[in-house]
Amino acid sequence: MPWSPSPAAGVERRQLDRQGKEVARATSIVRYASGSYFAIHTHGGVEEIFVLEGVFSDEHGHYPSGSYLRNPPGTTHTPFSEPGCVIFVKL
Repeated sequence: MPWSPSPAAGVERRQLDRQGKEVARATSIVRYASGSYFAIHTHGGVEEIFVLEGVFSDEHGHYPSGSYLRNPPGTTHTPFSEPGCVIFVKL
């Protein structure tokens, strides 16, 4: 399955399942290049993240490989990765 660009430079994804457009119910593998980030955004539903490789970060902390995050509806954050990372995301 090929990597597809996201709206953020340096952030690519492999969409495993998607129901909707940019705001959707989706399951993806997301790859952040070193130093890349996603613009601040608010989730209308639950977001679950499992860090597969590297370190995923946002203004709430840094999450190394093996970390699990669950962001409830209404959560706002600005995700980024200094070293780069690969994460599993379920929206």
